[in-house]
Amino acid sequence: MSERLHTDDMAFLVTESASTPMHNATLDVFEPPRDGFDYDTLLRLIADRIAFVPRYRQRIAPVPAHLGNPVWVDDDDFDLTFHVRRSALPRPGSMDQLRDLTARIVSRRLDRHRPLWEVYLIEGLEGGRFAILSKAHQVLVDGVSIDLGQVLLDVDDKPRETVQDNWAPRPVPSPPSLAVRAVLESVRDPRVAVATAGSNVRGLLRSAGSFRSRAREAAGTLSGGRAAPDSPINVALSEQRRFATVRTDLDDYRTVRREHGGTVNDVILATVTGALRFWLMTRAEPVHSSRSLRALVPMSVIDSDLEPTALGSQVAGHLLSLPIGEPSPVVRLHQVSYALKAHKETGHAVAADRLTGVAGFAPTTFHALGARLAASEARRNFNLVVTNVPGPQFPLYAAGAQMLQSYPVPPLLPDHALAIGVTSYDGGIYFGLTADRDAVPDLEVLAQCVEEALEELVDSSSEARERAPRGKKAPPEKPAAKKTGKRP
Repeated sequence: MSERLHTDDMAFLVTESASTPMHNATLDVFEPPRDGFDYDTLLRLIADRIAFVPRYRQRIAPVPAHLGNPVWVDDDDFDLTFHVRRSALPRPGSMDQLRDLTARIVSRRLDRHRPLWEVYLIEGLEGGRFAILSKAHQVLVDGVSIDLGQVLLDVDDKPRETVQDNWAPRPVPSPPSLAVRAVLESVRDPRVAVATAGSNVRGLLRSAGSFRSRAREAAGTLSGGRAAPDSPINVALSEQRRFATVRTDLDDYRTVRREHGGTVNDVILATVTGALRFWLMTRAEPVHSSRSLRALVPMSVIDSDLEPTALGSQVAGHLLSLPIGEPSPVVRLHQVSYALKAHKETGHAVAADRLTGVAGFAPTTFHALGARLAASEARRNFNLVVTNVPGPQFPLYAAGAQMLQSYPVPPLLPDHALAIGVTSYDGGIYFGLTADRDAVPDLEVLAQCVEEALEELVDSSSEARERAPRGKKAPPEKPAAKKTGKRP
């Protein structure tokens, strides 16, 4: 029997518009193996692994007259080559060109008449490298179903045995049968009828253009929540995006942690805070001592009372005031650490090394769950979303190709012109910055500010001072081989 979409999933479909496509994406850069890597290789890899994510061969079927929420049905015309696409940069393609292509691809909505995902092989990157850009709708990854990117990567470059897959699409229910089933479910359980009616009302409000404003007003009235601080990143969105990346060194964050305490996560969020401060200053925005921005930070939790397979229940939202008005980088770090102290003291906070050992864990899946959480908690009134997910500190491979870099491409919520995703992987910390193309034309400046904010924190440590010549200030950069915040 076809599974019906949950009410939460319907909210993502209702909220989606041309200016707010509701999909997550990841950009990975690879070094090809000796025998090469081409489009056919990627096709074979996905064909071999897609059996582990059955939702990726299903589409959404509406119920006539909106008598019930849509259902998942097997795509009887499933075509892998439609979803796995090939693109290329003019050789030798630069990272700037790759970022621009990424922004253009993630700006487009997915086709709801087909399974809601796409994967792009992007060839021609400088140095003989290639990239894989994957995007999937938020309804696909719900904490039970995982992300396709999670099953494509291996811990070594050895070939794997082919997965035996005899998949054949189940017959698609006819519209009359879908309608009859929806009516019977509503009769048996009145809660189903209430949920369906609620989904229909939200759809009508959204189509009338008033859903978001009414939802915010209701949230403010009923929850008594504070309005988010004024900022230039909370504006109406266009239909186009910008994307920027920053690659930094995990050892720098550990240096700061050893000097000032806290966790690597604290240092990352303090770096984000400093970057936003510097960036607003370049825009001549006021950053007085009491100014802050409110970030929703999805945090990983483990609760022994929860089902171990329910990954979605292992992510909780934490509202964090980023003290952008504080001029001292060390004080900013301590303020961030103190603000996160309550979460750590609950006993449910998860250390990075433990999190990477959770069954079913993968950065792509947890970024997707963080985005779902942020969308469901928009009523809490925050300025931006910052998802930070620890990844494995060893190389991963796709059909023998070593993954060199991994950048999250977080989606934008309505009226949120900036989102920041962070992934740690194999000794690096990788920032993916998604922004509205019109509202944030200077996204590259913010990316540079991330590097400068980290550099400022590193320079505050005794290790950096000891490396500096006696009587002189520590140099702003490390030797070229290990430059802080080195961008590809």
